[in-house]
Amino acid sequence: MDAEHMQIGRVAERTGLSLRTIRYYGEVGLAEPSARSRGGFRLYTEADVDRLLLIKRMKPLDFSLEETRDLLEALDRLEDPTASDEQRDRLVERLDMFEQAAEARCRALRERLAMAEEFADRLRAQHTKHTAPQSQQVRNTKQR
Repeated sequence: MDAEHMQIGRVAERTGLSLRTIRYYGEVGLAEPSARSRGGFRLYTEADVDRLLLIKRMKPLDFSLEETRDLLEALDRLEDPTASDEQRDRLVERLDMFEQAAEARCRALRERLAMAEEFADRLRAQHTKHTAPQSQQVRNTKQR
């Protein structure tokens, strides 16, 4: 194994993904290892790690595997120097659609988070309201 390749365990450490998840992404064609060792071990490059991190970042926004595959394909094709201007224009349009979808999903997540924080604040207030008098009663009892 050379310095530019990593085994799956190191990739798991770097990405925070489980070995099973990394293998699964390879099986479904989202992030296949760049190479294999003589012993058949999966070997990954820095570009592979970046790809896995991109997939990981799409998960909280509920992008499906098919949407993830579509975005990765568009990004790969945009890097292809043989792509025509017309192809690039279509790919950039797809990228724009993904950007808009990601922004909309982020807004929805922020709204849900705000509601969840409000709920937690109300629970905290209720907890404080109902535990403060008990604490005061315990102190008053001990002072007698």
